[in-house]
Amino acid sequence: MAAASPLRHEVKRVYKGREYPLGFENYFRPRLHKAFKAKSGLQDEDEIKKSIAQAEYVKKEIEALYYLKRYRALKQRYDKA
Repeated sequence: MAAASPLRHEVKRVYKGREYPLGFENYFRPRLHKAFKAKSGLQDEDEIKKSIAQAEYVKKEIEALYYLKRYRALKQRYDKA
């Protein structure tokens, strides 16, 4: 666990995240907790860094899909006028 200590802050930053469109407590928190718990036994620093990079990628994909959905709704709403 000592080898993972410098990365602990980075892992927590990914876990905390920002706003989640479907709600953090009821939708994303259980899924995030399950995903992070599955990777909690990692000891290799390279594997931890790969997992952090994967989490960042997934987070960006979720945000992109959310913004795309919002954009499409606004476009549909205002293009009809």
